[in-house]
Amino acid sequence: MLVGLVGRGIQLSRTPAMHQTEGRAQGIAYIYRLLDADRMGEGTLRLEDILAFAGHLGFDGLNVTFPYKQEIIPLLDELSEAAEALGSVNTVVLRGGRRVGHNTDLWGFTESFGRGMAGAPRDSVLLLGAGGAGAAVAHALLELGAKQLLVRDIAHAKATALAARLGSLFGPDRVTAVSDVAAAAARADGIVNATPVGMAKLPGIPLDPALLRPECWVADIIYFPLETELLAAARQRGCRTLDGEGMAVHQAARAFELFTGIQPDVDRMRAAFAAFGDTPVPERAGDRARQAQPNETGRKT
Repeated sequence: MLVGLVGRGIQLSRTPAMHQTEGRAQGIAYIYRLLDADRMGEGTLRLEDILAFAGHLGFDGLNVTFPYKQEIIPLLDELSEAAEALGSVNTVVLRGGRRVGHNTDLWGFTESFGRGMAGAPRDSVLLLGAGGAGAAVAHALLELGAKQLLVRDIAHAKATALAARLGSLFGPDRVTAVSDVAAAAARADGIVNATPVGMAKLPGIPLDPALLRPECWVADIIYFPLETELLAAARQRGCRTLDGEGMAVHQAARAFELFTGIQPDVDRMRAAFAAFGDTPVPERAGDRARQAQPNETGRKT
């Protein structure tokens, strides 16, 4: 199997380690490569060129991350039901000359939230980010019982479009696009960051930490680094928190199954994720995953 991850600024991704470790355990010659647009063609390579490149080299599949989850859709031949409903793709199976798009982010966040935030109140949830990942998280939150979802994006038109699409599926009274993040945070039981702000490539925090109330839970889907500025600030204020590990592991497990047709061992993939420190992915990431050292916090992540 030859698969890869398409995105920008993805050198800290733990996805290669998870896939290659599981492939080896399943007896598959499994190679996972990073197709980082920031390091290809001086950062000017088009997404369609990367897809053509992958097809010519015989890739069996691709994972897709920021900023291509929506941009890739017109370049595909077919979409799964989930990918079509969400308008977002994070997994592409390449088979028989066809490109079939799937979305495993929805499954990943649902599993992560169910395991890490059991019993958390969901009367009102503020979602930051209406892009590809945000669409999957929004859908998951509504399926998980969020009574009122408040969607905020710096491009308000994106938030409005997502709210309209989800409103048609779940009811218009359950989803609202908001522009006043302070007012939304003041009424929210929980806040989810689905923006890229906080990634190693885009450090920072997506809202004023002063808006974080101790009784409000906070989730971040970013996983490199796991300890984002948002989560650190939330913990300092006594908030219950959920990092991006669970979503990353479960979406990767579902993608592995789509690529190979084999159900993976999720616990084994989680162990590979945890063993891989916050350092750039080496050329043979799967072979070196077990050598990771604790990060500067003294905690293996």
